[in-house]
Amino acid sequence: MTVLTPKSEAELAEAVAEAAAAKTPLEIRGGGTRAGLGRPVQAERTLSVAGLAGISLYEPGALTLVARAGTPVAEIEAALAAEGQMLPFEPMDHRALLGTGGASGGAPTIGGVVACGVSGPRRIAAGACRDSMLGVRFVNGKGEAIKSGGRVMKNVTGYDVPKLICGSYGTLGVISEISFKVLPKPETEATLVRSGLDPAAGVAALSRALTSPYGITGAAHTDSRTMVRIEGLEGSVAYRQDKLLGQLGPGWQAVSGEASAALWQAVRDVAPFAGREGAVWRISVKPGDGPVLSAGLHEAGLGHEALFDWGGGLAWLLTPETSTCGVARIRSQTAALGGHATLVRASAATRAALEVFEPEPEPLARISAGLRAKFDPAGVLNPGRMG
Repeated sequence: MTVLTPKSEAELAEAVAEAAAAKTPLEIRGGGTRAGLGRPVQAERTLSVAGLAGISLYEPGALTLVARAGTPVAEIEAALAAEGQMLPFEPMDHRALLGTGGASGGAPTIGGVVACGVSGPRRIAAGACRDSMLGVRFVNGKGEAIKSGGRVMKNVTGYDVPKLICGSYGTLGVISEISFKVLPKPETEATLVRSGLDPAAGVAALSRALTSPYGITGAAHTDSRTMVRIEGLEGSVAYRQDKLLGQLGPGWQAVSGEASAALWQAVRDVAPFAGREGAVWRISVKPGDGPVLSAGLHEAGLGHEALFDWGGGLAWLLTPETSTCGVARIRSQTAALGGHATLVRASAATRAALEVFEPEPEPLARISAGLRAKFDPAGVLNPGRMG
């Protein structure tokens, strides 16, 4: 397969314009660590943005960072950590779950994070990836370079295109640069852990914690633990920890520092499902409904394992990888709860045969198709990735 590697936004625009003129489909890549997300793209050419790398602007005092799309996330996190700051939304690293790591694997890039709309456990407190975006530069399917938003939080001109680009999986445009608002990194963190609770009891405990006044920044239930995270100044964390221990009742223990951080990295990256056989689903429902969904699927005969994040509003399921991966039962249960489900991990053949993303109602599907026709009239950007 031919790989195009532009080194600038101008070269990127030229490559897309040539593909549009020839109606040559392009598969958009960054580090390649999220290549298994969405449906397979049938393209003879790969357009890599790995050459568009580097932090363009970083003003710690203004809590603003601008980076090119191919910049490794680790490079950005290191630069922020040196100034005691962080990306608010705690982006997931898909390498272990998708098997795209190893010595020959690439590094997750910030463009891939935005294109796939990736957010982690802190989303319940700090918002999603799109909420931290101040602006974006991208090349549409005509080969036109477009800028939307700005580099400061006061810039509110124009349509909110950054939120449209975020989570569009490269089907509306090829991202070249993103600007973010960042936040101070908490001085310390602590996690309250309880073992032995079933999903319903565990998520009920998470709901009690989340409705408390103690500033929860993580609330998850795995097969072996129920966990609540608090972050901030050392004295504040100690005070809130004691209050929460009293509120949640007996059986809870506090873990701090690196041990606490390791627990949340495992939740963020869905580590319990990494390296295991089976399909992986990501299902968003109302907070607290995760155990209801899981119980309904067991009653419907779909065996699975479940992990819950965001206070029970995000359910990760490990199901047998059959020809359907339980799609009919999952869609039925999800629809009954007003949620949506995405098939995150399965073979290429399975992802090509199934609706990977939640099917859209007809009016919304028409709007989506209209947007793609405007942004990419020749249909050359990741065709088929989203269905």
